[in-house]
Amino acid sequence: MAISGPNGVDAAIAAGVDLDGSVIPTEMLTLYNEVMALESARARSGVKKSMRNRIVRSGAKHMGQSELNERLQAAGWDGLKPKEIAFYYS
Repeated sequence: MAISGPNGVDAAIAAGVDLDGSVIPTEMLTLYNEVMALESARARSGVKKSMRNRIVRSGAKHMGQSELNERLQAAGWDGLKPKEIAFYYS
């Protein structure tokens, strides 16, 4: 199964199949679905904050610390926080 793009993992989970083609155990899918249902009911603090969080989480995989920090600031967000730097770049 070829998985790519932001919804690729969600499609695999919905199909109940891992990237190597193996079946995801029912217990794992059940727990995942329960936690995602709880998460979907959680109040949100704002779209721009969620966007920034996603950018930091994914951007750290593809950009160096200084580039991501500069790009965040250029876009109008706060730069990387010390705890984000420690988590993603240490």
